[in-house]
Amino acid sequence: MRRFTGLAAGALFWFGGCLAFAAASPIGPSVSPTTQGAIDGARQRVAAGDLDGALQSLAAYVGSHPGEIGPERLLGDLYYRHGDLARAQQAYQHILQYAPADKETHSRLGSVYASENRVDDAISEYNRSLPGTDSVPDLVALHIRKGDYPQYKHDREELVRMYPGDTEAILELAQLYEATEQPRLAQQYFQRVLDNEPRQVFALNGLGMSFEDQHDNNNAVSEFQLCLLYDSFNYSCWNNLGTSYYDLNRFDDALKSLNVAQHLAPERPEALVNLGNVYSKRGDWRKAVSYYVQASTVDPYHPEAYVNLGLEYDAHGLYQLAQAALVKGLAVAPQDVRLHLVLGDTYRLMGQRTNATTQYRQAASQDIYPDYEAIAQQDLAAMGQVPQIKP
Repeated sequence: MRRFTGLAAGALFWFGGCLAFAAASPIGPSVSPTTQGAIDGARQRVAAGDLDGALQSLAAYVGSHPGEIGPERLLGDLYYRHGDLARAQQAYQHILQYAPADKETHSRLGSVYASENRVDDAISEYNRSLPGTDSVPDLVALHIRKGDYPQYKHDREELVRMYPGDTEAILELAQLYEATEQPRLAQQYFQRVLDNEPRQVFALNGLGMSFEDQHDNNNAVSEFQLCLLYDSFNYSCWNNLGTSYYDLNRFDDALKSLNVAQHLAPERPEALVNLGNVYSKRGDWRKAVSYYVQASTVDPYHPEAYVNLGLEYDAHGLYQLAQAALVKGLAVAPQDVRLHLVLGDTYRLMGQRTNATTQYRQAASQDIYPDYEAIAQQDLAAMGQVPQIKP
């Protein structure tokens, strides 16, 4: 769910059936019943597959209730997932006119700019969203795209060296290490944050993720449960708790946790992907596919759904469907290593060696993620191809 657990035989499984680090600050407990009703109504429509209806009802509410951040931010989120980036941007920018310090909205605006390949603008918005959001993995991806990731990483490490008591800087560095598959370092720095702020929910969630990446799932469960003790509405911790239960083969517990997450935020794709993973593991691959398709519908920019569709279709010999899903995924996430790896497998299974080699070479060029690079190089070697030597 957070890794390529299913790719070990042919590729690998990164966010394991692909679960994303997605913190959710619930809107519910701190708003009026009228506001919460509008939010819940829109989310219920999304859960029922009526995204257009959710947009119409929420747009009408926002138009008659100006200045309410929660509903308008959700409206922007739904426009984003509907592919209407211009209206999503308009909603987020409008919020920032009357709430210029709202970090979640800066993070959302960064996502719009990233989708439009406005890299510098996206980086600027993501930086404005920190600390207090889960934007660091997005910053890592953008700095990789820009080509200055080594400098970004050096600057974050130097800041912690110069200010060893700055918990915000330590947390960002921990999240950077977690995003780049360095869980031991991530664990060390998340623990440093918690030594000073034991109820820091982002650090508790991150520490759980670092344990999970080291296959220490029992300790991961403990951290996610502690996170939920302090924030029972935290989407990310419910989602990640479900992932850990999955890895422990506690599938009933996984389904319970993931269903809570999906109920909290049906417009989010991560829990849907992970629900699909549970059903895949239980042998109900058609139901798994239905969840992956639903995840790609509520968020067409979320690559994990396409990765898992490709894996599932490949496993059942449906290579044309796998190819279609993976190519669609690469259209929205062209630098995603997992998509290149799985598409390479698909082409290899279809007998298209040249296309397979191209995809493996694309994956092997992403040296920020050494595990994926190594797998791609193994795939190239298995096909009798020599990996290109980096300058």
